[in-house]
Amino acid sequence: MKNSIQPGLETTARIIVDAARVTRHMGPELGVYGTPALLGDIEHTCHDLLQEHLDEGEDSVGTRADLLHLAPTLEGVEVTIVAKVTAVDRRAVTFEVTASDPYDELARCTHSRFIVDKDKLLERIENKAARVKGNT
Repeated sequence: MKNSIQPGLETTARIIVDAARVTRHMGPELGVYGTPALLGDIEHTCHDLLQEHLDEGEDSVGTRADLLHLAPTLEGVEVTIVAKVTAVDRRAVTFEVTASDPYDELARCTHSRFIVDKDKLLERIENKAARVKGNT
């Protein structure tokens, strides 16, 4: 992990709400940007910001999200996501994130990510897979 990960580091992502991001569980006429898709876009924005500041063999995983989804956004509308690093505690990084469309503030989120060594994570995954396989 590079020393460049510091509070104040910020990025902006722009996303068009496509059909895959729209939830239609209330019927087709009430289709809007779904909260799970919004959270995924927030996670990807924060992940992508960190990627530029990681050493080879490192990546990050999401560990927490406190999301307040404030307004609906329709399919085809552009959403702007602004993610700002607010805290760095060793390998834990916290972000404050806002999302808006041209008409409303869409969301506020506090999101935490943890920087991992990919080889160590793979080892943990393989160990768990062996335990799972042993129980089937």
